[in-house]
Amino acid sequence: MSSKQGMNSPTDIAFARKSRVLERHSPSTGETVSRESAISVEHCQTIASRAAAAFPGWSSRPTSERAQILVAAADILQEKVDEFVASQCDEIGAPITWARHNVSFAASMLRDVAGYAEEVDRVEDIPDQEGITSRAYKEPCGVCLGIAPWNAPIILGVRAVAAPLLCGNTVILKGNEFAPETFRRLGDVFHSAGIPDDVLQVVLTLPEDSETAVEALIRSPVVRRVNFTGSTRVGRRVAELCATNLKRSLLELGGQANQIVLDDADIDAAAEAAQIGAFNNQGQICMSTERVIVMESVADELIEKIEAGRKKLEVGDPLKDSTDVGPVITMAAAERLSLLISDAVSKGAQLVGGGGIRGSFVEPTLIDAVEADMRLYNEEVFGPILSVTRVSDDAEAITVANDSEYGLASSVFSSDEKRALDVAGQLHTGICHINRTTVRDNPHAPFGGVKASGFGRFGGRWAIQEFTELRWITSTTTEPG
Repeated sequence: MSSKQGMNSPTDIAFARKSRVLERHSPSTGETVSRESAISVEHCQTIASRAAAAFPGWSSRPTSERAQILVAAADILQEKVDEFVASQCDEIGAPITWARHNVSFAASMLRDVAGYAEEVDRVEDIPDQEGITSRAYKEPCGVCLGIAPWNAPIILGVRAVAAPLLCGNTVILKGNEFAPETFRRLGDVFHSAGIPDDVLQVVLTLPEDSETAVEALIRSPVVRRVNFTGSTRVGRRVAELCATNLKRSLLELGGQANQIVLDDADIDAAAEAAQIGAFNNQGQICMSTERVIVMESVADELIEKIEAGRKKLEVGDPLKDSTDVGPVITMAAAERLSLLISDAVSKGAQLVGGGGIRGSFVEPTLIDAVEADMRLYNEEVFGPILSVTRVSDDAEAITVANDSEYGLASSVFSSDEKRALDVAGQLHTGICHINRTTVRDNPHAPFGGVKASGFGRFGGRWAIQEFTELRWITSTTTEPG
């Protein structure tokens, strides 16, 4: 637990008198666990101006040098693993295993992104008329605004800034008020690695100022790219502001991941994947498995195996290694989850196990017979509740899976790869895994969704395309006639 007040960056000290204190209370105990400096909305234009002023110097550095700094940041991040684990457990109630994973995966992500330096510098020759050299170049955009959520603060904070920085952009990272110390520490890591203060600025606001501050930053004429990870509701507003101001955006929004289990599936593997996908980090992951769509002939066996595993999960103190499930982010979130359970049961769903709620702690819950008139069927849950819908054949499974406004992640379980690929090819999601859990990331893969889950792609060379301007430049190599 930390009670000290941190600053967003060393250069923010001059603005301390204008800032206010952002306090975070533990979702486990209610105690104050962190106090950080929150900027005023009026300060946003100053932050944007500083980022713009820092752009020429940062963008002129060799890409290989910028890559080396990202690798150095990865090393420092891993050295500070204990500090980051403590702040995540305190601020968001992350189980210690999830908190450690955030650090290790974010560090590997930084190294993987650094490996794309040659891609950033790659020049492509374009066929043209004789005597004309025609090439496509990638150039940095300028100032990028990244907005990251609380549920995986280190992974998603790093994802919001790593590729933009490698490409030569300067970055403003809007951290989340539920994890202020974690985001402030992340900024410190990058600065310790050699990134100048104004090249990367981590900003925090009071909750009531958040929307206005984001709007001010998007409207700033120097901000050229926006990436946002968070709810579909807020993402729509970000998209609207970007469109109005002609800013290109990358949006990774809500999800309602489906796991389809066909009648020839390995039921043990499917049950284990569903449990991991549904209950890891209290189901508070954009890829969390929220709906299992299963063939009637194997449904009872699958549910029995999921329930056997669910009963073994330990709910409690996130700082204990034995804890599998900690608290959800707020008591309000727990109350909403309770209403979702009540709604389903009142309309005929069967509560197989779980459902207990104590404060911000929600017992992992398994519910069978969830149908289209229930909120669990239609809404993003974002909590440790797994619903089951039974179907009769592949076509019905595909129809039910696609009967959702969301389209981020999905999975298909079958012993017949051709059959599984055929089903996967008809799912309206940006990501699909065969015989694996829906919760999976890979820094080299194009990560993103369709429909209300957003657009654009993080990861690999696709992220490089998102955070650079593509230019066509020609030169004449012969004298004009």
